Amino acid sequence: MKVAVLGAAGGIGQALSLLLKTGLPAGSELSLYDVAPVVPGVAVDLSHIPTDVKVAGFGADDLNKALEGSDIVLIPAGMPRKPGMDRADLFNVNAGIIKTLAEGIVASCPKALVGIITNPVNGTVPIVAEVFKKAGTYDAKRVFGITTLDVIRSEAFVAELKGVDVATVKVPVIGGHSGTTILPLLSQVEGVSFTDEEVAALTPRIQNAGTEVVNAKAGGGSATLSMGAAAARFCMSLVKGLQGEEVVDYAYVAVENGDAEYFAHPVRLGKNGVEEILSYGELSAFETKAKNDMLETLKK
Repeated sequence: MKVAVLGAAGGIGQALSLLLKTGLPAGSELSLYDVAPVVPGVAVDLSHIPTDVKVAGFGADDLNKALEGSDIVLIPAGMPRKPGMDRADLFNVNAGIIKTLAEGIVASCPKALVGIITNPVNGTVPIVAEVFKKAGTYDAKRVFGITTLDVIRSEAFVAELKGVDVATVKVPVIGGHSGTTILPLLSQVEGVSFTDEEVAALTPRIQNAGTEVVNAKAGGGSATLSMGAAAARFCMSLVKGLQGEEVVDYAYVAVENGDAEYFAHPVRLGKNGVEEILSYGELSAFETKAKNDMLETLKK
């Protein structure tokens, strides 16, 4: 099993790489790529952790070497959001970075499962898809926008609010990965119930949690540690799927005849990536309205 992290020297990339070094199956390879000159040092640093995961670092001119033979590629590369920036500003900066990296994947590992972290995910996932389509290598089952951060935030916030063991909390989150396009299905959380007031307060907190971190860091960055944890969790779902286990997780994927061209859904993962896009089930009246209201934004 070979996993490549593109943008491995950044805040998300280093956190993610640490968790993969300690969490990937024995015998795996972890390939770290970044244009920042520190990336070989990140690889050396991680190599001192005693797990049976081989780590190698690759600089700006070695993208193809970093990608060769990869089963999974995770992309946290790009500029983080800063106070006052919206995701349209981010798109203008990060679109070119994502396009270049996608072209590298086409050249070196076109069959890899590709998990996109770079924001705005609602916009960067279609860019990757278009690069693959132009090259004739596109397979919708192998391209994912990683929305797991919305899921883990929802789990943490629900457990905090209700005073329950977070390990027992599962919160479906559908839609997109920014603002009001993030829709936690609180009506489907088992074992707890919410008042209308709680739903009205908790939903926007989950939707705006990224801004909460950006503001708290006061210009010093965006969510890196929690995003690294979320991406590692999703990566382990992909790994289990490739190993033949049946896994259900949430991701922003291409959907035929769905609510939008791309939509975060529960998906059954397997050896080919998405084996099946699952129904998100029945929605409450609040959730139905929120979903309908977000669609115009999601379809832009």
